[in-house]
Amino acid sequence: MSLSFLALGDSYTIGEGVEAAGRWTHQLACALRAEGIALDAPRTIAQTGWTTDELDAAIDAAAPAGPFDLVSLLIGVNNQYRGRSVADYAGQFADLLARATGFAGGRADRVLVLSIPDWGVTPFAAASGRDAAAIADELDAYNDAARRICETPGVAFVDITAASRARGAEPGMLADDGLHPSATMYAEWTRLALPVARRLLQPPRTTP
Repeated sequence: MSLSFLALGDSYTIGEGVEAAGRWTHQLACALRAEGIALDAPRTIAQTGWTTDELDAAIDAAAPAGPFDLVSLLIGVNNQYRGRSVADYAGQFADLLARATGFAGGRADRVLVLSIPDWGVTPFAAASGRDAAAIADELDAYNDAARRICETPGVAFVDITAASRARGAEPGMLADDGLHPSATMYAEWTRLALPVARRLLQPPRTTP
């Protein structure tokens, strides 16, 4: 029997500038299937430019019918880009995390959150004149808030921000717009998320 997958987010989940197969969510499902974990390609509710409140409204409109065996959430970069406060983000992220857990049948151990990557290292950011150090500091604050919110219910939090900073300026790691990740960068995210997703989807051990 196959397992269902709901992916919630923004451009980093819809994979702006790459084919569907190149998105990290699709690469993750493919990698798990290669290991014998029959995870379906994700149902995706994501769009480039969405903030937390816009994703929330889109979920209302889409009305996905759960429960899903795995739910991923990656959201917040557009909150930071638009200059919204960390407190504003944290409250809305907590609400979205609760919704994601509900779509996972109330199982926090079936929810996977990825950190927000650092777009400040990209050529797009350099050309825009934005302060890369300020972007990094703001995104660190966003990610720290999200990580803390995930800790209480025990939601898995995967840090892909370091990878985005280390390699996010390389031409091969970027889509044609010089901002969004390429399928090669998404493969790096998949590599980091794979062992966590594998653990979440493994059936519980039975005692003899």
